[in-house]
Amino acid sequence: MVAALLSVMGWQAAFPQSKLSKHVQLDEVVVTGTGTEHLLKNAPVQTEVISGKTLRHFAGKSIQEMLGMLTSSFDFNEDDMGSQIQMNGLGNNYILILIDGKRIHGDVGGQNDLGLIDPQNIEKIEIVKGASSALYGSDAIAGVVNIITKKHDQEGLLLENTSRIGSYGDIRQHNGIGFSFGKWSSYTNFQLQHSDGWQNTATEYTMGTETPILDSRNKTTNRHTNWQVAERLVYTPIKNVELYAEGSVYWKRIYRPCGKYAHYDVYTYDLEYHNSSAAIGGKWRLNKTDAITLDVDWNRHAYYYYFTANTLVEDYEKSKGTIYYPYFPYLPDQTELQSDQQRTMVNLKGIFKLPYGNQLSAGIEYRYDWLESPTRVAGGTVHDNNEAIYVQDEFDMINNLQITAGLRLNHNDEFGFRFTPKVSAMYRLGNPVRLRATWSQGFKTPTTKELYYRYVRQMNGTYLYLGNLDLTPQTSNYYSLGGEYTWNGLSVTLTGYYNQVKDMIALVTIPNYQAPEEYIVQYDPLKTRQYQNIEDAKTYGLDMSIQYAWKEVSVGLGYSYLDTKANSYDTNHERMHEVIIDGMAHHKANAFATWSHLFRQKYRLGIGIYGKMSTKRYYQINGNGKGYQIWRLATTHDFGKNKALNYRLEAGIDNIFNYRDTTPHGLHLGTTTPGTTLYATFSIRFAKGKKTNNKFNTNLNQRNYEEN
Repeated sequence: MVAALLSVMGWQAAFPQSKLSKHVQLDEVVVTGTGTEHLLKNAPVQTEVISGKTLRHFAGKSIQEMLGMLTSSFDFNEDDMGSQIQMNGLGNNYILILIDGKRIHGDVGGQNDLGLIDPQNIEKIEIVKGASSALYGSDAIAGVVNIITKKHDQEGLLLENTSRIGSYGDIRQHNGIGFSFGKWSSYTNFQLQHSDGWQNTATEYTMGTETPILDSRNKTTNRHTNWQVAERLVYTPIKNVELYAEGSVYWKRIYRPCGKYAHYDVYTYDLEYHNSSAAIGGKWRLNKTDAITLDVDWNRHAYYYYFTANTLVEDYEKSKGTIYYPYFPYLPDQTELQSDQQRTMVNLKGIFKLPYGNQLSAGIEYRYDWLESPTRVAGGTVHDNNEAIYVQDEFDMINNLQITAGLRLNHNDEFGFRFTPKVSAMYRLGNPVRLRATWSQGFKTPTTKELYYRYVRQMNGTYLYLGNLDLTPQTSNYYSLGGEYTWNGLSVTLTGYYNQVKDMIALVTIPNYQAPEEYIVQYDPLKTRQYQNIEDAKTYGLDMSIQYAWKEVSVGLGYSYLDTKANSYDTNHERMHEVIIDGMAHHKANAFATWSHLFRQKYRLGIGIYGKMSTKRYYQINGNGKGYQIWRLATTHDFGKNKALNYRLEAGIDNIFNYRDTTPHGLHLGTTTPGTTLYATFSIRFAKGKKTNNKFNTNLNQRNYEEN
């Protein structure tokens, strides 16, 4: 529970007390592991927590930076298509990212744009590792990351502004306007993110030639801009009933360089994204323990080419089965749709306290996915339907032993019915020691992209990417066993896990003769890659954390060991062979040391040093990513004692020792950092009114103390 322990240390560092409280970590309230509220010390499902105070002390610019530096389990390798997140050996497709318990919406291939998340509006982050399909359905095979946003329940008026600038034209802007009067409350959020991008090397790897290009214009990270406006409106018509409506609009542009080599770094178009969302729902609290919730939400993720020069594009739709495609001319400032993905979800859930220490959660879920992609999907449009019912029982009938068991029945129009169970247990050996064990199954149907994809990419040669209508659903079995010891400022955790994925779907290089003839004749690809079921894949590893906090100082170290194995059929030699799972690194670690002090009750200074280390990352093609270590210095400065008006300054240095990965373009990188960078942030917050008694965010800490 690395992140959970970090949250403790960050809390102590940012707001030290005269003596340590042994309840600081254990009294954190979590919801993600079981879908119900628990104190962290009583959560039967192992959960990592990065608290809001830790996040404010760290002062990160993005969710990628927060997860990457504050835990040892995550890796990121951002590119134009997304964040390329990996957790404990499994990538984007297998990690379910939630915002306030709702799925983030992005590319059906799992390459979610985490720029949708405003880092200034995060209250805390909860992480549950391992298959969670019984509760959350498909995509939750590696685990769940739940970003919980701030709840602005200040009676009266709230105004806030945060402006951040950094090296390479990095700009981050956040503005919030909130009010709460009587039965109505509203919060409007605006965020802007911009970077000029950077180039760590001008060398371009060119497969099939003896000499690489030495003056490529390709950047390591391209210039990009994105902005978002979001609104949440809440109405409480009667006691114990809350209704809400929310929505957002998001825009992003990635500016690509126009180089001089026809097949390597010439781009005649930028990438543009248009996202939008809308949701309505409510919660009816029947009594102190029972509640019914309903959520209906719609999301859209549209991806375009924005042309910057005259371009001839092949028109797949007018080919009518021929091997030669007619061309359609595009002029500057015109756009071409690459994909329009829309999703509608309905979730009805009830939580009920039963006799003999049981708490029952049950619900029904409906999901409809629709995809339009004229240039990338055969037929232009496809859709998918999923329905599910699920039930979970939490029972505490034996002293010191808590057990949670859940079961989901999922139905997919194409692949039929599937049961996914889960069982977790926690045993308390007195106050300082807790043991947790989990067995859970995961289930994931092939995405529309994996089934119907067809895409030709120019990347150091012509690559052909194909879907596969013969795919079968993926299933998994996840096992974990962990121990936790906390006493007098010292925290030690150790967790081992094993995750076996059957029929894992991955891109596999196949002989060109196995691809459709029309593609081979038209493009003569250097390589053809197709989505296929790998016969067997497994990840196993160990997560460890040691932390200690004393008065105003805290230190800690996290370590993660990982190994992966997969068996795939070699069509060239007609035999099975063992492969690695792309992006794996055997060893990762993070470290930190923080200090904080309040001067004359008017000025608080916080200083933190943070480190992230990783060994080599392995890939099947295009080389491996180099190992690296990156260190960061962060300072925070809080001024004044005015209750209504608060000021905050953050300043620091990222990548103190100026590490850069200069691997040529076209090969895999260990990290995309540009080297040493500087940043500064100024925040001002005005809140006029009083704190409301939010009936829908019950003080669980107080309730549990009263019951115990």
